[in-house]
Amino acid sequence: MKTAFLFCCLVALANAEPPHWSHKPPVMPKNAAQGIDGFIRDKLTAAGLKPAGPADERVLRRRLSFDLVGLPPSGSSDYENLVDALLKSPRFGERWGRHWLDVARYAESNGRESNLTFPHAWRFRDYVIDAVNADVPYDRFITEQIAGDLLPAKDDAERARLLIATGFLALGAKGLNEMNPAQFAADVADEQLDAVTRAVMASSIACARCHDHKTDPYSMEDYYGLVGIFKSTQTFYGNWIDSENGNHGHLIRLPELPGQTIVGKSLPEARVKQLQAELAKLNADEKAQNDYITKAKAEKRDISGEFHKLLTNALRILWTRGGVEGALEAVDEKGRALPLCMGVKDAKVVDSPMYERGELAQPREVIPRRFPKLFGIEMSVPKHQSGRLELSKWLTSRQNPLTSRVMVNRVWRHLFGAGLVRTMDDFGATGEAPSHPELLDYLAVRFMDGGWSVKKLIKEIVMSETYRRTSFPTRSGNGLENPFYADPDNRLLSHANKRRLDAEVIRDSMLAVSGLLDTSRRPGSLVAELDGQSVSLIGFNDKLPKDLDGSHRRSIYLPVIRDHLPDVLEQFDVANPSLVTGDRDVTNVPLQALYLLNGPFVQEMAAALAKRVEKAPNCVQRAFELCFHRSPDAREVALAEDFLQKAPGEDSKRFTAFCQALLCSAEFRFAD
Repeated sequence: MKTAFLFCCLVALANAEPPHWSHKPPVMPKNAAQGIDGFIRDKLTAAGLKPAGPADERVLRRRLSFDLVGLPPSGSSDYENLVDALLKSPRFGERWGRHWLDVARYAESNGRESNLTFPHAWRFRDYVIDAVNADVPYDRFITEQIAGDLLPAKDDAERARLLIATGFLALGAKGLNEMNPAQFAADVADEQLDAVTRAVMASSIACARCHDHKTDPYSMEDYYGLVGIFKSTQTFYGNWIDSENGNHGHLIRLPELPGQTIVGKSLPEARVKQLQAELAKLNADEKAQNDYITKAKAEKRDISGEFHKLLTNALRILWTRGGVEGALEAVDEKGRALPLCMGVKDAKVVDSPMYERGELAQPREVIPRRFPKLFGIEMSVPKHQSGRLELSKWLTSRQNPLTSRVMVNRVWRHLFGAGLVRTMDDFGATGEAPSHPELLDYLAVRFMDGGWSVKKLIKEIVMSETYRRTSFPTRSGNGLENPFYADPDNRLLSHANKRRLDAEVIRDSMLAVSGLLDTSRRPGSLVAELDGQSVSLIGFNDKLPKDLDGSHRRSIYLPVIRDHLPDVLEQFDVANPSLVTGDRDVTNVPLQALYLLNGPFVQEMAAALAKRVEKAPNCVQRAFELCFHRSPDAREVALAEDFLQKAPGEDSKRFTAFCQALLCSAEFRFAD
């Protein structure tokens, strides 16, 4: 018997699949001393490829400035001092904060069937920008967004910041017209679980809602153990009940701080009392109708003929009361507008049943709140809290092999155009393996050892020779030694990738070269200034620009309304705000050219650029220097002068058309 049992154990071990590469702890490689360039060089040598030479100073400054602050370069200094200056710039947080907002599926409206506005979402946007600028350690950054309400705060300002941070969990699209409260709560918890695990671990544990994960080692027990944490959490998103929304979202009241922005409108005290009286009347009307129905049932009277009348009255009460409650929640007893935010707090603590095929009508055994066991992280959930704080600790534990790797990979992608793992949001069995696994582990361990500092990580990467190479490959010879044949996707990084600028950078660069860029932070958001909560009303608001732009501030401050994004962003592949997005698409389609030729924003920028340079001693050269950071060559000067002399129309219009041609050019839209 013992022999047979031992044999069965050995067979089971032999047939067990080894852990997926991403589930093994990152280990500092033995050859770590060679640094980033050594790992890259080893792969190139093995493939018979030679690294390209360094990029020239102009190209490198342009690349670095776009990558770190998302704006054209200005001034000059030696390379390392320039890196340090850009990392310290407040513009850095606006650039790299936008990267995290992509991952956080940041939006200022709900989307889906009931696209209602989130007028307080902008507070989370500002929180992210400030946290990135302050280089808040990444493990702390994640903890604040998942469990900021459960962390201690030294003062009211920090308490407000931590409450705002939890807006991460409140931003997701919701089925607001779902009339089953249990189904609504289950779907919200599912969306939050999916967002957290995709954003932090590049893994979709939410795929185990209806069955064990088909490809990754997550079970339904793992899913429902985690989902209980989110079901023990109340989500505050701010929409009140009306004809488009059956679920009141409420908001979190923030501590009152000197000088803080409050986007709501104050009400006269008399109006507050009037609203309170209306609410009391609506509640009394509802009670009277409910009493009438209860009495009719007790007396066994047939009131079916009154169904339509009773339903109409019930909807009148429900929808009218929602608006009244929403207005009263936004002010105090005196009518002063309150500081409010989206976010989460602990609710009644519950453990979730496991549901057959995810159907609420088919509950099975209750699963205690817990974490997946595949990483061997021992951590229990307290009885009287949701467990979100422990979840954040589980995610940021050094024993969790995914969190540091995923963030390192996100940073690499933004600096090179592709991640070491190209499937940015999928580190599972259906994702790609890393092109340089040892380098990925080296950076992941360095990231943790460096205090989870994103700025330190970025500096190490941009100081490498690999980052500073030219985008023109060195040809070692013919045949397979040619990098275009041996490595057509440049996965081995023999040279820099040519990269088109992000949508926001294209727009912000136009503002910068035209001299119109306003670098101040926009207080609040355009969305917070809308009347009503329905996005469908935007098209009828004459105060709003048709393309939702009209601002000279940076693009990160433009409204992010699901299914209704500003034209300049939507045309150039801005992230879908309903999805966790670590890797934007990059397309080249005719609509982009049409927008550049006919878009009112582009035409405004071209006119401003023309006005800025037309009186310069050499206006053509000055325009080239602003747009491309180089002087035009002789042929370009000749073409420009020929156009300016012979093209029809007034001189000013010809020069504006010339400036627009520069803004429309591929050179303007590419980093190098």
